[in-house]
Amino acid sequence: MWFYAWLIAFYVVWLGIVLVGDHWATLREHWGIAVAMAAGSYVAGSTPMGGGTVGFPILVLLFGLPATLGRDFSFAIQSVGMTSATIFILCRRQPLEWPMLRASLLGALIGTPIGILYIAPAVSGLFIKVTFAVIWASFGVLHLIRINEIAGQHGITPTNHGFDHRVGFLLGLLSSATFASVTGVGIDMVLYAVLVLVCRADLKVAIPSSVVVMAFTSIVGISAKVVTGTVQSGVFENWLAAAPVVAVGAPLGAWVVSLVGRKPTLLFVSVLCVLQFVWTCWREWPRLSWSGLLIALGGVALFNLGFQQLHRIGDRLARRARAGDSI
Repeated sequence: MWFYAWLIAFYVVWLGIVLVGDHWATLREHWGIAVAMAAGSYVAGSTPMGGGTVGFPILVLLFGLPATLGRDFSFAIQSVGMTSATIFILCRRQPLEWPMLRASLLGALIGTPIGILYIAPAVSGLFIKVTFAVIWASFGVLHLIRINEIAGQHGITPTNHGFDHRVGFLLGLLSSATFASVTGVGIDMVLYAVLVLVCRADLKVAIPSSVVVMAFTSIVGISAKVVTGTVQSGVFENWLAAAPVVAVGAPLGAWVVSLVGRKPTLLFVSVLCVLQFVWTCWREWPRLSWSGLLIALGGVALFNLGFQQLHRIGDRLARRARAGDSI
């Protein structure tokens, strides 16, 4: 009931904005992003990736718009799509890793405005594009290597609340201040990686938890951008066209994946993550050259070394849990 109430309220407000502002021409002019976000919203609801993961490359690489616009659009559109998916998840009472998630939300509440105010303004458009490409290529490589292990996990390694709170707060604070504030996505991947690699969490817990933290971070992010008056020109028009699609697309993704399984979706999206890295490097080759390409590849390698280290920590925690030692 609450989910349907949310949808009705959203569409009433959205239609009111369109009617009062006479934005029908805006909707016609930006139909392309609405179509693209039909796929993006499915990804947002069914994987540990925000809808901006699709929206960003469409706007920036395909439409040729500034990377800063792609980042702000990610915040704006995820604040609708992933919030809708979050409400759907809560209404279905899907299991979440609440101890770590709550601490991550607090960290994101503090870290996101700090990153938006002091870190994001200092980086260039090229840095935003490459960072985005590196983050999600790393995610793709992780799953192409470990998909069978990750998809086969059940339950979660038991840890104490102190461990969950410390880890959750730090990852929420640091990843929101860096990855999320710069690219509009990323905190969801970090929480997800810790849950599946360190805590060996079931995907049915890890993915919904990552959706919730990205929804919250997006709301904080776009709110901070609005309050500071730094929302990029063009975000509203693209948001207005895509918002009614993602409001139902993200929860639809969360529902469909429960029927078809998460492994096929994760594999497909992982391949797309690697391809968008190739696409970014090809589009930006005049400015990247060989040195930039090597740095980007090094970034992917560094991320995956970090994932490997998280996996080793997870092995140790699992052994200690089996032996009955406290964590």
